[in-house]
Amino acid sequence: MKKSDRISALVADIGAAPGGALDPHYTGFFTCFNTQRYYEAHDVLEQLWLRTHGAERHFFQGLIQLAGAFVHLQKQYLHPAHPKHATRMRPAARLFRLAAENLEPYAPRHLRLDVAAILRLCRQWIEEIGAADFAVNPWHPAQAPALHLSPA
Repeated sequence: MKKSDRISALVADIGAAPGGALDPHYTGFFTCFNTQRYYEAHDVLEQLWLRTHGAERHFFQGLIQLAGAFVHLQKQYLHPAHPKHATRMRPAARLFRLAAENLEPYAPRHLRLDVAAILRLCRQWIEEIGAADFAVNPWHPAQAPALHLSPA
């Protein structure tokens, strides 16, 4: 099965129904993110990003980078002694920075998302990771952040 077919099936499975005001890949991103399926959130939104041109592309890229940062934190949390996963704190901080850079022009709100809150979230995680000199992972599944779209 091709990756795009697999992602389309995932979007259908999570209930991001087509035909709404927002692209189902966009809404599917939030469903995956909020259930701590960060890698899937990245993949789902990447399908929309790949076919987007113009300024919106940077917005989606920033959200993809945000999910990628949490992939790093989650993998390090789950496998702290693994040679590859143990060193994921710096890449996570880097992706939080890139996400903030890409999302900044869209603040305070864009596509029903509180972008200003996402920017604060990025800065908070960068600060927490850096304060521990990249040695302590602040992510924990019980306190994982959730992202919410405002009503239309």
